[in-house]
Amino acid sequence: MEKEVKALEKIEKSPEPAPLFVDVEKMFERSTELFRDVASRAFEFFQERGHMIGTQLDDWFRAESEILRPTPVEITEKDNLVTLKAAVPGFRPDEIEVSVKGDRAFISGRSGSELKCEDEKTFYSEWKSDRFYRELQLPSLVEEDAVNAELKDGILTLTMTKRAEKEATKVAVKSA
Repeated sequence: MEKEVKALEKIEKSPEPAPLFVDVEKMFERSTELFRDVASRAFEFFQERGHMIGTQLDDWFRAESEILRPTPVEITEKDNLVTLKAAVPGFRPDEIEVSVKGDRAFISGRSGSELKCEDEKTFYSEWKSDRFYRELQLPSLVEEDAVNAELKDGILTLTMTKRAEKEATKVAVKSA
């Protein structure tokens, strides 16, 4: 038994936590971050509705859907162009908003179609609505006034011209 104890004492103890615990810790941090993002977005929806009570669950589920199932995008860079493609099936061009500032692109959309009978007294009415929002980091600064947006077959394509890098300006130093 003494030999076994001595053998165990010789084993160096690693100051690092075991990999299993590191993975669990990272998963916990990520889930906490996602929870905060969903809560923040749900609160934005709550504010958009004018602080209307009774819609919290709808706001929460909409925020979860937006954050946990984001609109798929692809960003590519070639020569002096940056191209962003986003899958937005079911949206018309007038239902999509695009803005670009520096090296960030913001795309959002809201669609809705009401289903109702005008002829009869409506007992029950449903409508389908969908929305998305993405804020994306671009690989470089782009010219905000040189952005082309096109929607074809449910794919939104943004073509942006990279901003020309300015050379450093030399400043003369004067004596005081």
